[in-house]
Amino acid sequence: MTENNTLRRHARLVDTMAETLGVDLEEQALRGNVSVDQISDAVLSCTACTQPDTCEHWLATRQGIEATAPGYCRNADLLQALKP
Repeated sequence: MTENNTLRRHARLVDTMAETLGVDLEEQALRGNVSVDQISDAVLSCTACTQPDTCEHWLATRQGIEATAPGYCRNADLLQALKP
């Protein structure tokens, strides 16, 4: 997978995980609760995950808002802190 494809995939995973947890990253950034650099760091952290396929499956099987991210999520703490 090319670097651009990898970054796109993991950006999508971070965004979808945030949405699944009820977090709107764009709104949180506009409110000053998270910086663009922090979101970029979250995507880079996600690229180091060893379970992106498991994550994609987990996200695809969720309905509604989840209370917490799976234990393997490298961005669970950040996303939990941003929950309304």
